[in-house]
Amino acid sequence: MASYNRVILIGNLTRDIEIRHTTNTKLAVCQNAIAVNDRRKNAAGEWVDETTFVDVTFFGRMAELVGEYLSKGSPIFVEGRLKQDTWEKDGQKRSKLYVIADRMQFLSGKEGAPQRAKSASAPQVSGQAAPSRFADPNGYGAGPGEVSHPEIHEEPVYNDEEMPF
Repeated sequence: MASYNRVILIGNLTRDIEIRHTTNTKLAVCQNAIAVNDRRKNAAGEWVDETTFVDVTFFGRMAELVGEYLSKGSPIFVEGRLKQDTWEKDGQKRSKLYVIADRMQFLSGKEGAPQRAKSASAPQVSGQAAPSRFADPNGYGAGPGEVSHPEIHEEPVYNDEEMPF
């Protein structure tokens, strides 16, 4: 049976950016959540706002750009894949479903900058395509105004003290 794992989100960051680095590879990692709003009519015909909070993890240069240009409340477009982590704490099995960002685009400028759409561009070398270490691992490549994370050969290792719950 075939499978397909893609997520596309547009929303606002829920907290200020905190960048960490993996212990072995010193790869930048940024974990945040995106608030995705939906508005619909309920049975009584009244408009109801519904917000869904989705955890997102950015790696490498993408994490650095998010930390440099975005803050709490910043709008962002994210494309990625779902990942589920499972662990055991105090004898209870726990799990967390989140998105690993493959591509993203800023939907607003840096604070204090003119409010026009700015995007994070992949590094360019003499007008050529981005270096291969920034290539999209799915083979699609980063388009204009998009950043793909560097190829990651190992998932970052987190210990229990780093888990937020």
